[in-house]
Amino acid sequence: MSAKRRIIPVFIPHLGCPHSCVFCNQRHISGKLEPATPESVYLAVKSALDRVGEGSGLELAFYGGSFTAIPPSEQEALLKAADRCLQSGFIDSIRVSTRPDAIGEEELERLWKYGVRTIELGAQSMRDEILSSSGRGHTVRDVVSASHLIKTKGFQLILQMMAGLPGDDADGALFTARAIAALHPDGVRIYPTVVIKDTALHGMLLRGDYTEHTVEDAVEACSRIVPFFDHEGIPIIRLGLNPSEELSEGTAVAGAYHPALGELVLSRVMLNIAREVLRKVEGGSAVEIGVHPARRSAMIGQKRENVLTLERELSLASLRVFEADVARNEVSIISVAKGG
Repeated sequence: MSAKRRIIPVFIPHLGCPHSCVFCNQRHISGKLEPATPESVYLAVKSALDRVGEGSGLELAFYGGSFTAIPPSEQEALLKAADRCLQSGFIDSIRVSTRPDAIGEEELERLWKYGVRTIELGAQSMRDEILSSSGRGHTVRDVVSASHLIKTKGFQLILQMMAGLPGDDADGALFTARAIAALHPDGVRIYPTVVIKDTALHGMLLRGDYTEHTVEDAVEACSRIVPFFDHEGIPIIRLGLNPSEELSEGTAVAGAYHPALGELVLSRVMLNIAREVLRKVEGGSAVEIGVHPARRSAMIGQKRENVLTLERELSLASLRVFEADVARNEVSIISVAKGG
């Protein structure tokens, strides 16, 4: 992956989408009601330049719909506007988001011609039965073939996955993560399911046909997925929906929506690591552990939740957390003293 860029998002809500996924209402998720136009592309770039100036690693990203599924003439109009900004030096790169079944030789030739170098695919699940129950309209084979083609043509590939879709569970999410890793993406996005108002999934929840994937469910599932992708060397570029005023004020009616979901998951990952390291420590001990300076807050947990949990589960007299010269996801024992 290249160095982190400043993203200029241009939303094309539902534009090009041939299916209605049960979880999807892009107008609510993006907060945008009108599809993008060449004029809105220029305005988005100008607004970003006014804020940060040129030479800031700006990347224009078409999000929200299925870009390569919209009519070619509309694709070209948007891509020409983006490419002019690229050729002028206002932005450094372009990416698009699309569906696995909307990628072929012709689509990739068009994207490359206009300067696109990164493609994000909404895989969501690598189990056909989950894709079917979610109304995705494509198969696992589509994900695999599109991913191989994108990589072969020299693009960077980002794969998006979801946890908590209808019929899925934590084991299923880990299965999807493993199948995605086998495709060797340059990065992944993980989106635990959020129930958005005015979606089919909202109706399923109200009828009792869907069990909510709660924040706690998401934290538990992602605390298994995140270490796996870390071990595989695959960057996680987003975990959870980007917080927005609309989602926070009631559009997200249920599910795993939390403005600090990534922090909650990281804290759970550190808790799990510490559990394994401390599991043989004798009860009643006063323990001091060391973690990387960037992980101390996550190790302690909100309101000292992790410390209190470990003291209770392992019957420790006390647990203190210090900064130490260790790897980011490492927990070391500094000292163990038998309690009086």
